[in-house]
Amino acid sequence: MKINKTHLEGVIIIEPTVFGDGRGHFFESYRLDKLSEFGVNDDFVQDNQSLSAKGILRGLHFQTGEYAQGKLVRVIKGAVVDVAVDIRKSSATYGQHIAVELNENNKTIMYVPPGFAHGFVTLEDDTIFTYKCTNYYNKESEGAILWNSSALGIDWGITKPILSEKDKDAIDFAKFDSPF
Repeated sequence: MKINKTHLEGVIIIEPTVFGDGRGHFFESYRLDKLSEFGVNDDFVQDNQSLSAKGILRGLHFQTGEYAQGKLVRVIKGAVVDVAVDIRKSSATYGQHIAVELNENNKTIMYVPPGFAHGFVTLEDDTIFTYKCTNYYNKESEGAILWNSSALGIDWGITKPILSEKDKDAIDFAKFDSPF
């Protein structure tokens, strides 16, 4: 397992060692002792999974207060562009983002700590996306930032994604007052 720090403090990219043969493959998708070497000592309390057609964009989401979440995200089938945006006001990288392709072939995993907005867009039909969360979902604590805010300058590789009503109504980052 190769773990790489990113320019956003706390966000790490994990490249698992994949062992394959004629029967298929095996890899470790989560290993606390390795992650703790990079400061990830979280207890994961909830696993989520989504199935999406090509062109679905989910995000940019976060939870606040006592329900703030860290997420360990990966793709089981298909491919996504996965994005994390630093929304920690005191951070030197506030408003900066990272975009990484996660797919079933590269098996790359990303850890997104609390204090970040997170989202992804699917690049293939029938994409299965999964994530481990450090806190339980709480509707009253959720927030969303507009995916195409010019203040963020994120290149999603798509101009007309399919969005939920919540994501269509999200706040522009230029008007966003971060709770972190």
